[in-house]
Amino acid sequence: MFKATVIVKRRPTILDPQGKAVEQGAKLLGFNNVKNTRIGKYIEFFIDTDDREAAEKELKEYSEKLLSNPIMEDFEYHLEQVKQKN
Repeated sequence: MFKATVIVKRRPTILDPQGKAVEQGAKLLGFNNVKNTRIGKYIEFFIDTDDREAAEKELKEYSEKLLSNPIMEDFEYHLEQVKQKN
């Protein structure tokens, strides 16, 4: 079994209105040195196989087809083999 961690981020060329709103809130709270805030998604899940290659293939397809928008977002991932709980 593998634990997958995926981080999805908007591409640098795409406007991030949520990041801008958070940054404006930070300034209102006195955090004047905060710049270029970007908001992303952190997702973790398990893939029930012992085959690392199959797990990585499924992880990439899942991330490309469902977890991210390939037009606006990029993703990075980490795959870690874990012991299966009985």
